[in-house]
Amino acid sequence: MLPAFHGERLGVYRERIVEITDQAIDGWPLDSEFPIHAAMQSITLKVILDAIFGVEDAARRARLEQLIPRLANSPALLWPPLQRDLGRWSPWRRFLALREEVDLLLYEEIERKRRDPQLEERDDVLSMLVQAKDENDETMGNEELRDQLMTLLLAGHETSATALAWAVERLLRNRAVLSRLQSELAAGGEAYLECVIKESLRSRVVFPYAIRQLQAPFEIGGYAVPAGAFVGTSMRLVHSRPDLYPDPDAFRPERFEDRGAETYSWVPFGGGTRRCLGAAFATFEMKTVLRRVVERCDLIAPDSKSERSKPRFVIYVPSRGARVVLQHRRPAAGPI
Repeated sequence: MLPAFHGERLGVYRERIVEITDQAIDGWPLDSEFPIHAAMQSITLKVILDAIFGVEDAARRARLEQLIPRLANSPALLWPPLQRDLGRWSPWRRFLALREEVDLLLYEEIERKRRDPQLEERDDVLSMLVQAKDENDETMGNEELRDQLMTLLLAGHETSATALAWAVERLLRNRAVLSRLQSELAAGGEAYLECVIKESLRSRVVFPYAIRQLQAPFEIGGYAVPAGAFVGTSMRLVHSRPDLYPDPDAFRPERFEDRGAETYSWVPFGGGTRRCLGAAFATFEMKTVLRRVVERCDLIAPDSKSERSKPRFVIYVPSRGARVVLQHRRPAAGPI
């Protein structure tokens, strides 16, 4: 799946991401508080359904937009004690019912793609997966395709939405950074935008740690760790090291202007062979959405107090939803 999320393939999605973002901005209320986290969730879910799934049927898309957030936020998904069928209204029974309905919609979409006479001309990821063949010249079955789609869905839209919400929160509470970003975007530059995104991902990690189970004994820091043990990397601690990032609590995108993002000291997407498959797509999506928001919106935070992290399962979201007030909305100027 890697080619679908890198290089020239990313440019295919730009215009649609801009269109989805503009539609969302046009619906944001003026002069009243609203949670930017929820607004970003709506954008990233639509992007996933469009760029990854290529869902064109309006009714199916609308139903998926209703069901997926409920499925992703089900406490039974990641808390084993709730994964017991205790009757019709138990969390696990409700989760299974949600999953069954989502599965049905996904299988219908997979079959629709298989029957599409213009399949080879489509540019969504599902169409590419339907055509993909392994070393034995065999394509994936419907169940395997469904598993790939669910992974992309649950891992892709929620994390990107949270990262975007944090980026907006950091900009609104660091007005000098926002002012410089606005000026550079108006002049046609994107270098500082990339620095802003990297600094936001550094200072407000979405995943606080990554854990792996050892398949063989391993020595680290003078300690012998046996096979079967779990070893974790704390992104939050790595990103807070003063020797790597002086004054780590400060939001300073400038720190990435000269040095860039180093492989093993900037790890919001993990590292090594298990680095996030969608890292390039997520960064591209953040750049496209955040640029549009900054160009079109005059946002303020309702108070000067910074948001605190709140764990929601394994993702760290803004505690108050990063509430914002839209004071002015400029008209869309067309695709960027």
